[in-house]
Amino acid sequence: MSSSAAPSNAIDPIALSEALIRRPSVTPADAGALDVLQTALEGLGFRCERLLFSEPGTEDVDNLYARFGDSAPNFCFAGHTDVVPAGDVAAWHSDPFEPRRDGDLIYGRGAADMKCAIAAFAAAAQRVITKASGSLAGSISFLITGDEEGPAINGTRKVLQWMADKGERIDHCLVGEPTNPMQLGDMIKIGRRGSLSAWITVRGVQGHVAYPHLAANPVPPLLEILRRLEVRELDRGNDHFQPSNLEITSVDVGNPATNVIPAEASAILNIRFNDAHDSDGLSDWIRRECTAVCDEMGVTLALRFHVTGEAFLTPPGTLSTQLADAVEAVLGRRPELSTSGGTSDARFIKDHCPVVEFGLVGQSMHKVDEHASVQDVVALTEIYDLLLSSYFGVKN
Repeated sequence: MSSSAAPSNAIDPIALSEALIRRPSVTPADAGALDVLQTALEGLGFRCERLLFSEPGTEDVDNLYARFGDSAPNFCFAGHTDVVPAGDVAAWHSDPFEPRRDGDLIYGRGAADMKCAIAAFAAAAQRVITKASGSLAGSISFLITGDEEGPAINGTRKVLQWMADKGERIDHCLVGEPTNPMQLGDMIKIGRRGSLSAWITVRGVQGHVAYPHLAANPVPPLLEILRRLEVRELDRGNDHFQPSNLEITSVDVGNPATNVIPAEASAILNIRFNDAHDSDGLSDWIRRECTAVCDEMGVTLALRFHVTGEAFLTPPGTLSTQLADAVEAVLGRRPELSTSGGTSDARFIKDHCPVVEFGLVGQSMHKVDEHASVQDVVALTEIYDLLLSSYFGVKN
């Protein structure tokens, strides 16, 4: 939608942060968090769509897509209002869903990851729309899911498909994940490594250890498989990615007896891989090694894979430069452009437009007494304001 007048409703990023934290939106429950955000955005003139998605065997997830303006380019902020469980509530110094101020810090589940960043972008959008007198040369949108911390089935992916079906295009996207390791301004994410997990089960024949010729021990073949997989150097990294790494996360026989050769042995591994690989190629390699060993040693194999995302890179360019310039203007330091860390919903968005990530400091995310700095939330709002102003050519 378009608006000829600037919005009259100013957004306080701290007050909105606290209002969002008060909603116990543990995945997939929304608990009214999207209502809080929708009310704030509608006050600015955003057109809001609530999108409830479900799938057999999964829980319903509520999502929000909101847009101010009709024209291109469409700059989208993507994030999530769902949070991980509080854990041991008794270990918190206060109710995890009742925001608490202590000096410069706001405590509460979701403060760092990532309700305060959502509030900061909403406040920044309000400032830029006001400076543009309500008439932007383009559009600002929000794609907010309630399924980022969960299985990520009924969230961002389905919103993006809904948008594609509606002819709703995003030109550039900023994801507000907590990207900074130590202090605000440390790091912008311009890509992510992929993640592939494998479950390997070797099946032999159970028997008495004194009569090994009557059994087929699955443990030696499994150990040989793991040895072959581990010794391979996947790559040495490149200009934008660290080397890919394979980690064995579990080895299990489930055999308490000392005189029984077990029937099967299993292992789980995960590979975090850079853009030198894709999941199909890595899966084929693992399958070949497993099959070769099992054939050589006379046992059978069960193999299962799960891919949470492919490696991707948004090459340094206008979007990352505008964001880095805004960070430097507010904080006086230039952030590193990085692809480190785990996965995020940027892995889905990268198929639709260039995407970068920048939010708060992530040290306390998912922990007891999760918190964010009030000063950082204010600075993040200023950074987002400068980024949008630069993007749309709005004078400060």
